[in-house]
Amino acid sequence: MNKVILMGRLTRDSEMKYTANNTPVCSFSIAVDRSYVKQGEERQADFINCVAWSKTGEFVNKYFKKGNKILVEGELRNNNYEDNNGVKHYSMNVNVGQVYFVESKNAGSGGNDNQQQENTKGFQPLDEDDDDLPF
Repeated sequence: MNKVILMGRLTRDSEMKYTANNTPVCSFSIAVDRSYVKQGEERQADFINCVAWSKTGEFVNKYFKKGNKILVEGELRNNNYEDNNGVKHYSMNVNVGQVYFVESKNAGSGGNDNQQQENTKGFQPLDEDDDDLPF
């Protein structure tokens, strides 16, 4: 079984290209925090290259930008090749099948003050020193 599920932040804006038969292919990379931190050190991250095809690739390119948190689900693929000089190159990436939003649209931008006011319309803040609560 070859299944990969990763959550991280885009390290750069995605790059959209098209194959010879006009199939969309979107390349991007995500920074995934490691689950442990050595005492006295900062948390480390791994940088994972991802490729999304067709509608999934168009979706990523349209709705995700550098710094956005994303969850990707797909397969691990190796892209080994030998160049013209006979040097072997090894690389791995995630062939993305599904993507998911992880945070709200306004996360990281401080939110929208107008939206906050709409959500509290008709309510009054409680006085913290008031012990006369109805329950």
